[in-house]
Amino acid sequence: MLYSYALWICVMDIDDIQNRRFFLRNLGVLGGGILAATSPWLSIFADVKDTSGERLKLGVIGPGSRGRFLMKFLAKNKKVDIVAIADIYQPSIDEALEIVPTAKVYKDYRRLLADKNIQAVLVATPLNTHFQIVMDAMDAGKHVYCEKTIGYDMDQCKRMYDKHLSTGVVFFTGQQRLFDPRYIKVMQMVHDGVFGEITKVRAWWNRNNDWRREVPEPRLEKFINWRLYKASSKGLMTELACHQLQVGTWALGKLPEKVMGHGSINYWKDGREVYDNISTFYIFNDGRKMEWGSDIANKFYGLEEQILGSVGTVEPERGKYFFEEIAPQPAFLQMIREWQQDIFSDSMFAGTSWMAETAKPNHGEYILGKKPDADGSSLLTEAFVEAAITGRQPAGIAEEGYYASILCLWGHEAICRGEALDFPKEYCIDYDVYGTSEYKTDLA
Repeated sequence: MLYSYALWICVMDIDDIQNRRFFLRNLGVLGGGILAATSPWLSIFADVKDTSGERLKLGVIGPGSRGRFLMKFLAKNKKVDIVAIADIYQPSIDEALEIVPTAKVYKDYRRLLADKNIQAVLVATPLNTHFQIVMDAMDAGKHVYCEKTIGYDMDQCKRMYDKHLSTGVVFFTGQQRLFDPRYIKVMQMVHDGVFGEITKVRAWWNRNNDWRREVPEPRLEKFINWRLYKASSKGLMTELACHQLQVGTWALGKLPEKVMGHGSINYWKDGREVYDNISTFYIFNDGRKMEWGSDIANKFYGLEEQILGSVGTVEPERGKYFFEEIAPQPAFLQMIREWQQDIFSDSMFAGTSWMAETAKPNHGEYILGKKPDADGSSLLTEAFVEAAITGRQPAGIAEEGYYASILCLWGHEAICRGEALDFPKEYCIDYDVYGTSEYKTDLA
């Protein structure tokens, strides 16, 4: 067993707040542990200030399916009062009130922002509405949690990030993998060299459904199925790639310098405007590459990120890692398999100098000692609450969310233009983790 915590992680309840803190402490986060370099945003759990007696007054703008998913975590947090919700769609309001029956309801989010008792807001509205809501919220002095992708285009993302800096409000984005224990531990292992030199990252997110939601009447089609139309969405890149591209740069510790890609509508020819399949290729200045793709007409391989190293591979979504060299087979089984190969394989005709490069059976090891059963959404919302109460912005959280948004929007632009595009250096920000200043120099 590589890590001593693997024995007790199997029986602990990650959803319990005290156990989460215990888990983080044993990972080496609390008290200035070794994870500070790879996941510095976790410092928000270091108990610098006791917040046990505090109650954050929170407003939710956009309590749709994702908004309500996050509300369920927040409603369980004893440090949160969800005091208001804002939406223009009554069915979403009705379902949100089942979670927080006492919340005040607004049809205009600006009236919610005008309430001086509200300290923070969760924004989970369609992509094309994020920018104005977030800018207004920050101008009103509210701490902001905004679902990814943060902006509809790269210019909006930069202006939102700059507004965060100028107002000093806390700014979180919906990148839950940053708080997922599997990914936290994996990144420590990757950066410690456990898997050797990382040579490539490839990721995909496949489904087999039309991505449509039921529409009660035709006039609401583009309102409810906003993800399928160009005026309100960038499709698979902004809804799915945003999560996984961030994993790649987190692992490689740098930004790519070039991207190319292709997208099309191959299967779901139902009037949608966004692609139903995409392939992208990100290239780094040292020659390493990151691939991302999605196909929503085949779900066999589901979703995964593969971090490929010279001595091992990680599949964090699956919750496993695999070393290149595995324990030898028992002699008898090895003899039987060699005998089967001699009889049934045609590789013998090429002589002993050639052997087919087939994958070896390798069941790997669980990163946390067990099959994963949750993502980092609960810890992410808890971290936002802690940060909003203290008014302390955790290191790196806004920057990681910003660059994840830039990467997927940049990739989308390359697909639409049908060109290989250089990284848009005008959207670089001051972030030492990715060597932004050095990267600007490299691109100049």
